[in-house]
Amino acid sequence: MKSGYVAITGKPNVGKSTLLNNILGQKVSITSPKPQTTRQSIEAVYEDKRGQIIFVDTPGIFKKVEDPVSAKINLVAPKALGREIAVAVYVIDPSRERDEEDNKVLGMVRKMKIPKILAINKMDIKHPSFLPHYKFMEEEFDKVVTISGMYKLNTNYLIDAIFELLPEGEPIVKPGPRATPLLNLDSKLFIGELIREKAYIFLRKELPYTLGTVVDEVTERDQNLTYVKARILTTTDKYKKMIIGSHGRMIKEIGMAARKELETATGKKFFIDLTVEENPHWIETLL
Repeated sequence: MKSGYVAITGKPNVGKSTLLNNILGQKVSITSPKPQTTRQSIEAVYEDKRGQIIFVDTPGIFKKVEDPVSAKINLVAPKALGREIAVAVYVIDPSRERDEEDNKVLGMVRKMKIPKILAINKMDIKHPSFLPHYKFMEEEFDKVVTISGMYKLNTNYLIDAIFELLPEGEPIVKPGPRATPLLNLDSKLFIGELIREKAYIFLRKELPYTLGTVVDEVTERDQNLTYVKARILTTTDKYKKMIIGSHGRMIKEIGMAARKELETATGKKFFIDLTVEENPHWIETLL
């Protein structure tokens, strides 16, 4: 049997979280078009007859740190990659030109004296293609796999490659049925992440990264209803008004979308009591 920690790394918005969610067959890491969506390392387990993979989904590495959120996020991936990682998967997006962020991540991966896989993502996107700009990397990796994390194309080959490189070992997580493959986020943190994802999707480019979430309560009110009390935190009154929206429409849309996804995933009814709070110091306390 094989087992070990496998780091998924790359620059922002190359599709790391989407890839992990589709490999596992359910959401463990939130996604959005915004490049700061993943803010902490997410650990989740994949198992089959060959063994156990503990995936570590790391935040993207930013070229320039221009705000406190980016500064804190940039510390997360190096810390995660410094643990006992058995295999590193470096995800690239050849539909985007190589830049300083690619160089920064590649420099980190080069320092890891472990087996490495180059995962060339977004094979479904034919144009534009900057693949020749990345070709030199292939000789630096033990294996190269071309995939589409979005459409789950060739992700089985990626799993095969990981198992080939993983060491023999006992399961890290006790085998057996689990409600979710997610290992290191409790229900409050996961629901908070889901609400943050919906806020990003609905607000799109209107809101900068001055947004966080806190879930204060998750209570089973009866067999058919779970009550969630949550807050969206932002830094100024201007952004608070934007999140609430005209006549409260935006906050209702965000809460409704989060509720529907939770109900679909669990088969239970949810009530989300969602408010918006102005706190200019939330970044210091939550990240």
